[in-house]
Amino acid sequence: MKCVILCAGKSTRTYPLTLERPKPFISIAGKTLLEHNLDNLEGVVDEAVIVVGPGKDVISNILGEKYRGMRINYAEQKEAKGTAHALLQAEKFVKGEEKFLVLMGDNLYPKEGIKECASYGISVLGQKVSNPEEYGIFVTEGGFLKDIEEKPSRPKSDLANTGLYVLNDRIFEGIRNLRPSPRGEYEITDALREMIKKIRARCFYTKDWVSVVYPWHILEVNRQILSRMKGGIRGEVEKNVMIKGNVHIGKLTLVKSGTYIEGPAYIGDGCTIGPNAYIRANTAIGNNVRFRGEVVNSVIMDGATAKHFCYIGHSVIGENVNIAAGTVTADFRHDGKNHVTIIKGKKIDTGLRKLGAFIGDNVRTGINTTIYPGRKIWPNFSTLPGEIVNRDKMR
Repeated sequence: MKCVILCAGKSTRTYPLTLERPKPFISIAGKTLLEHNLDNLEGVVDEAVIVVGPGKDVISNILGEKYRGMRINYAEQKEAKGTAHALLQAEKFVKGEEKFLVLMGDNLYPKEGIKECASYGISVLGQKVSNPEEYGIFVTEGGFLKDIEEKPSRPKSDLANTGLYVLNDRIFEGIRNLRPSPRGEYEITDALREMIKKIRARCFYTKDWVSVVYPWHILEVNRQILSRMKGGIRGEVEKNVMIKGNVHIGKLTLVKSGTYIEGPAYIGDGCTIGPNAYIRANTAIGNNVRFRGEVVNSVIMDGATAKHFCYIGHSVIGENVNIAAGTVTADFRHDGKNHVTIIKGKKIDTGLRKLGAFIGDNVRTGINTTIYPGRKIWPNFSTLPGEIVNRDKMR
């Protein structure tokens, strides 16, 4: 069986973390989001077709032609014309197949849901949500897909479309007959809506899908990955280090005396942790990171440095960021209400009472920088010593 993974989106709502990379190539716990999905496809498919935006060769050089026994092919969507148009670029790779999987590269899908759909045939995967008006919604009848609504004001169901489909060649016929949606794109859901008038599609359910729409959803993906991770110590741990729970410590990593680590937690290769660092639960630290402060429920990417005492909470830190002494990411409002942050000029209620900062690649903070909850710092920016970041620092 083959799988098409759509990875060509611009990912503007996850800026600044996706200014330098496509969303599926965000690194979490030692692998990109795309690689985590490929792990879950192992044993289900033998070939994956990755649909990327302009610059196909750059992506193919990173991932290569094989992954854990799966052949990898690449298709290029040169213009951003929607998900259906992206899928059309992969047609030559799946033409003649009895069935093939389709996944969105910026979501995290559970292996169980993938296997259930793939073993059945023409099908979709849904998940119940508390706010269906913010999703594409499946309307089902007798376990089969009856209709798809896009962000309805009065939803007929609470079953969100996860973007996982098992399809066949007939979807391409539907795509060719599509008209652009109100936002000027060609949508898979419109083609699927026409397809199910002629072919029945079974609807399966999951509880473990995570859709990465905004930066804080990366933290939910991280928690999901760490909850299923197998721990193990491959590096060096000095005396007087306390490790509790499920913890991975990578090769050539040194954990110095006085450090306290609470799992689940991931620490990559070639890191120096401590002395006297406090790594709290649901933290993923990438490769070649130097860290000595306190961190909780955060993702710290490769090459970041925080050699002095600092606090990183409920945050995502990009590659090669330098966190200066005394830097604090505030993560709780005095009134205890949900955090609100600005995305593309609009205020968005995150639904979270704990939320830190989102810092792009190569940022340098000055000593004693304080960052308000939910604030974002664009790549290559710096802060002054003692600066209070109460607005996004952006281009």
